[in-house]
Amino acid sequence: QVQLVESGGGLVQPGGSLRLSCAASRSIFRINVMAWYRQAPGKQRELVASITSGGRTNYADSVKGRLTISGDSAKNTVYLQMNSLKSEDTAVYYCYADTPMGSYWGQGTQVTVSS
Repeated sequence: QVQLVESGGGLVQPGGSLRLSCAASRSIFRINVMAWYRQAPGKQRELVASITSGGRTNYADSVKGRLTISGDSAKNTVYLQMNSLKSEDTAVYYCYADTPMGSYWGQGTQVTVSS
């Protein structure tokens, strides 16, 4: 089983930056894919960015060029660097891991972009 703990959310002004972290309880080399999803009020959860164990990344069109996903295998942690934030980025952000034993979710961290 994999436990995921997110951190780094908060309130930021439009145009600002935040970095989210997701710490996994086991080596991320044992994980096929890690990803960040988000869910805004009244909307469905959507994929923001993903990274494979081989380092291949994928992004939603709405965040390309502004958000960057990366992994640190030594710390079993995946990051989401968020720059040039917009009000429409406001949501609860969830970490996700796909492993040979199943799929796991973190508890979520709130990101609010507002002046």
